[in-house]
Amino acid sequence: MPTVRHDERSVSFKIVYCGTPLSGKTTNISQLHARLDPGSRSDLVSLSTVADRTLFFDFLSVQTAAIPGYGTTFHLYTVPGQITYNATLQLVLREADGVVFVADSQMDRQRANIQAFQNLEANLRLNGSSLDHLPVVLQYNKRDVPNAAPVEYLEFLLNNRARRFISFEAEAKKGRNVIATLNAISQSILVNFRNQLMSTQPVGPALAVA
Repeated sequence: MPTVRHDERSVSFKIVYCGTPLSGKTTNISQLHARLDPGSRSDLVSLSTVADRTLFFDFLSVQTAAIPGYGTTFHLYTVPGQITYNATLQLVLREADGVVFVADSQMDRQRANIQAFQNLEANLRLNGSSLDHLPVVLQYNKRDVPNAAPVEYLEFLLNNRARRFISFEAEAKKGRNVIATLNAISQSILVNFRNQLMSTQPVGPALAVA
């Protein structure tokens, strides 16, 4: 859930990038770090193994002027795709305001995509949350590989539900649709935040969301 500090005039949100090992989660964060204005983002914190897989998490903070009168920050995290680090996944997902699921487009990685998606759902339930009430964006990464599964097939596997998610084709190594993915999940989070404010009694000073 968002952290609102009226005394500091600040609001912060948590976005978690999930997916299979080597699907491109860390690449997304690295590309955002490289492409965003240094004045609007933090340094990149990355803890990884010698095999270049995320061991604990990556972290990047992005500042915006999305909410009038309040400094707005999106904290971006990745989580390890390996089942071995499931406890880390559950911990990082706690109180997430939005999720980006990075799917590996390679045809032989579709079973792993499904397992990672099911694991995401299970850990959200353990945290008292659900994909049915959380902003979610699907990113179909590695669209440039020779054995990429058709987008229609990926949509059938991962987006075949009553509430369909926003989805993007991407090539994270080249930066394609990396920023578009972040913009989409950020806007969805802000809309969700505004709806929550409108449905509850305000606490403290009024907070307007553009």
